[in-house]
Amino acid sequence: MRITCPHCGARDAQEFSYLGAADLQRPEGMAASEAAMADYVYQRDNPAGVHRELWYHGAGCHAWLVVTRDTRNHAITAVEVAKARKAGAAA
Repeated sequence: MRITCPHCGARDAQEFSYLGAADLQRPEGMAASEAAMADYVYQRDNPAGVHRELWYHGAGCHAWLVVTRDTRNHAITAVEVAKARKAGAAA
């Protein structure tokens, strides 16, 4: 799989580290219940289809990217630089 970094161009996926879903929202700090935090840390969807994911370009420009990828065939339809996130905010 090749990911086209907005800064470095097309690169092999081995240059990147996968974090997970780009739209995952972290519960609000100390106000979050133990169950909500456990769900945030351990429960993930495993979608079959188009999915927005966070990838880190560790062997290149060190940018965090949001990659829109179809998990059925690994086809990438969009790559954008991730915006800075606050706790509880979506990418």
